[in-house]
Amino acid sequence: MSIFSRWREGLSRTSKAAFGQIASLLGTSEINDETWDDLETLLIQADLGIETTTSVLEDLKRFTRTEGLIRSGELFSVLKTELRSRLIDPPVIIFDSKPSIILVVGVNGSGKTTTIAKLAARYRNEGKSLLLGAADTFRAAAVDQLQVWGDRLNVDVIAGAPESDPGAVAFNAVQAGIARGEEIVMIDTAGRLHTRFNLMEELKKVNRVVGKAMAGAPHHVWLVLDATTGQNALQQARSFKDAVHVTGVILTKLDSSARGGMAFAIQHELGLPILFAGLGEKPEDLTPFDPDAFVDGILATN
Repeated sequence: MSIFSRWREGLSRTSKAAFGQIASLLGTSEINDETWDDLETLLIQADLGIETTTSVLEDLKRFTRTEGLIRSGELFSVLKTELRSRLIDPPVIIFDSKPSIILVVGVNGSGKTTTIAKLAARYRNEGKSLLLGAADTFRAAAVDQLQVWGDRLNVDVIAGAPESDPGAVAFNAVQAGIARGEEIVMIDTAGRLHTRFNLMEELKKVNRVVGKAMAGAPHHVWLVLDATTGQNALQQARSFKDAVHVTGVILTKLDSSARGGMAFAIQHELGLPILFAGLGEKPEDLTPFDPDAFVDGILATN
């Protein structure tokens, strides 16, 4: 399956729910106030958010005036260009420390632990050696789940006793990675509600402890967001960005979501690159984010 076909299939719900209606709206009629009102409604329904939608419409109106566009059908390609310009090209992920420490954060239910397993499978297939740290100690199922995946992938998992100090587990994972000469240490963190102040403080502590275990760590902090939560994900992203230095976002469950438009809001309002996207349940369905394929997928007309 080609990259574009794979993304179109994975984004079919988002496309049909809102973006697909845009193609119908932008037909052969003349551009008027009703065109802009309808387009605004569809973009908001697609979960771009008020701020991002307003910005997109302002640029479209400016282009329409400058270029003298009359027919609404002429707006479709312009909209595609505008949406693409609002997506950051994901940076090349470099593991230049040995080990490179990746802190993975996000709320419970976002698919965080499963995403770590899929990333571990990806890096194992690339020939990299790695170690996993089960620092989500308050959710026993998370530790068990990570250990099951570790057994499947032949990757060691550093864990502690139930409800043990997550900072201690993270510290031990980093130390073990250094001692064994691993290339990557990926640490799962507690994923309880982002609105709870004390829990965000706990996450900050884990971040500090990792830095004490290895100077300069963590080298990457990846935030896992559930695409089905729409604009709620944006609030989560703000909270985690304030608590720890998030360096990139992983969007899960895009294939189950009709709210893929929140990707634009994340990048417009927070400036965070999307590194990976989940387009299915299999390990290979966690794929590097492709802005061109993403825009093509959400605006697919067939």
